[in-house]
Amino acid sequence: MSADGRVELETVFYEAVADGVALVTLNRPERGNGVVPELARDLLTALTRLEADRSVRCLVLTGAGRQFSAGADLKAMRRYLDEELPVEHEPYNARVLFPVTQRIVASRLPVVAAINGGATAGGLDLALACDLRVCSAQAKLGETYINVGLPPGNGGSWFLPRIVGAGRAAELFLTGDLIDAARASEIGLVNQVTEPDELIPTAVALAGRIAGKAWRAAEATKQALRASWQVDLATAMNLSYYAVATLQHTEDVSEAVNAFLEKRPAVFNQPPGKGETPANLSD
Repeated sequence: MSADGRVELETVFYEAVADGVALVTLNRPERGNGVVPELARDLLTALTRLEADRSVRCLVLTGAGRQFSAGADLKAMRRYLDEELPVEHEPYNARVLFPVTQRIVASRLPVVAAINGGATAGGLDLALACDLRVCSAQAKLGETYINVGLPPGNGGSWFLPRIVGAGRAAELFLTGDLIDAARASEIGLVNQVTEPDELIPTAVALAGRIAGKAWRAAEATKQALRASWQVDLATAMNLSYYAVATLQHTEDVSEAVNAFLEKRPAVFNQPPGKGETPANLSD
């Protein structure tokens, strides 16, 4: 752990940046934050530690340097194709990266992607796995798998049609074209576009608004939204019914109703463990 409270892993670091908010940064800027097995391992480690810290209620995920993530590190992939593929006979990075995507989706923590620069192929898929996306005006985004002779490989073919629609998703996948931040906003791929120097403050502020809500409700809402992508309307409504029935008994609901009637801001209880920081979980 560094003196400023940052917890540093080999390819990722994380830190508390606001009440209830932790910032996770991919840290291979010299390689465009390209994905290698070590990066997947460190992301899972960071998520495990942060999920266990009940003072953390929302995450922001970004990249160090000029890119969010360029997807697979092609130099490392070249070595894999030459040396390991003849033995392994399976796609590069698949077994290490799939659990990261699934973990982001299943996490109790809402995750805001702060897309600071290029986000392509598997790098864009990481951003798509997040719940919300804030984008620098200088960012370029693309599902560029086809440009290296491959179909989509890390969940993008599942996420993207649900976010932007089937036709727009097909265009991005089949052309491999890059789009700018304005176009990404126009088609609903990102929630907000900011100037580069405002990206992290904007993403942290958004995460802070989420972290300030009733924590049980925020976690249940994330899971209800994710479940709705996979089940029919009746099942989604039944799942919501039982979640609402459970949370109806919490003090947060009573407080929120009183606050509304009294025309004042609600003051929600925070989960057990408040006061701990992500840095406490570095060991």
